[in-house]
Amino acid sequence: MAQRVAMESAQQGSRIRSPWLRQLLADWSSDERAFRVSWSKAMMWIFLLSDTFIFGVFLTMYMAARVSTTAPWPDAGEVFALYVGSTKVPLLLIAIMTVILISSSGTMALAVNYAYRRDRAKTTLFLLLTAALGATFVGMQGFEWTKLILEGARPWTNPWGAPQFGAFFVLTGFHGLHVSVGVIILLVVAVQALRGTLERTQNYQRVEVAGLYWHFVDLVWVFIFAFFYLW
Repeated sequence: MAQRVAMESAQQGSRIRSPWLRQLLADWSSDERAFRVSWSKAMMWIFLLSDTFIFGVFLTMYMAARVSTTAPWPDAGEVFALYVGSTKVPLLLIAIMTVILISSSGTMALAVNYAYRRDRAKTTLFLLLTAALGATFVGMQGFEWTKLILEGARPWTNPWGAPQFGAFFVLTGFHGLHVSVGVIILLVVAVQALRGTLERTQNYQRVEVAGLYWHFVDLVWVFIFAFFYLW
């Protein structure tokens, strides 16, 4: 059935005079490539573009709420501080989370590198290591949320100042959801690499596509860290 659809599309495409449009229809019908880029990579870029707009809206709304409120804005350094012995260290947990997530970009890059070298063992190793770092990040975020909730923080109120500060839960929660999905994707691709599925299908680009998503998640965190925790 798929072959017949592709043949019919090719026949219709042969009647089109524009070579560019004819090639586009041929690529689309074969479900392989368009504009010299695989469909999986093209669709991931489109998804990331749409996600950029969503995160951009969240950050813009947060900044607008912060500059428009007349109530005192909580000091993030104090709210997210942790005690080390008797010393209160501002943003300690957030700093550790940031280092972990940025480090995971390095392990992800190594996974992509070894994937294209057809090194199954090292590809699997670095995929699993990246997933472990991501899971650690999510676990630390869960600890952070638990601490704040026990201290009385809610999305609509908090004991430190302006209630709009509760946007923290929406912003970091949406990002945490992305990291959690990314961990699942990495585990699936790691299992495929371990079983040799990527070798049999000659589709090591799956690792690169997963890497695009993961690097995007890391980049978004840099903006959240700068605009929410440091501002």
